[in-house]
Amino acid sequence: MTLRQRAGIQHGPTTAQRLRRAANLLNGSTLAGLAVALAARTRMSRGPHGLVIAAGYRWRLPAARAFTLGNVVLYRGSAVDLLSRPALLGHEERHCSQYAWCLGFPFLPLYLAAAGWSVLRTGNPGTANIFERRAGLAAGGYPAPAGSAVL
Repeated sequence: MTLRQRAGIQHGPTTAQRLRRAANLLNGSTLAGLAVALAARTRMSRGPHGLVIAAGYRWRLPAARAFTLGNVVLYRGSAVDLLSRPALLGHEERHCSQYAWCLGFPFLPLYLAAAGWSVLRTGNPGTANIFERRAGLAAGGYPAPAGSAVL
């Protein structure tokens, strides 16, 4: 059984997902993701929605259990495990779209600045990080803001 079948995907990517995939190929972020996945000796497979899942990521940085580079989702566990966590996969897919909207590599310093702002405001890199908030805090494993929204 393929990963797409395990995820319950019957059809290919939508037009918007194909455009995101093309944008991230053109801006180089997916190529960087593939290079990191190869260098880290992950097991790569085609995932749903035009994503590439790079499972078995073991490098120390970043410390997150999952992160994206372009349309590549690097994950510390197995691809089957990631597919069994649709909220987390959806969270990472939204980051893939953020790469496309930021034209690729500008996403990285923007994300780091937002994470720094979040640490200053809340003590953690996600709660006040606009990119994490737009991707879904709970789905990414980040705590919700205490009281009112923090920005």
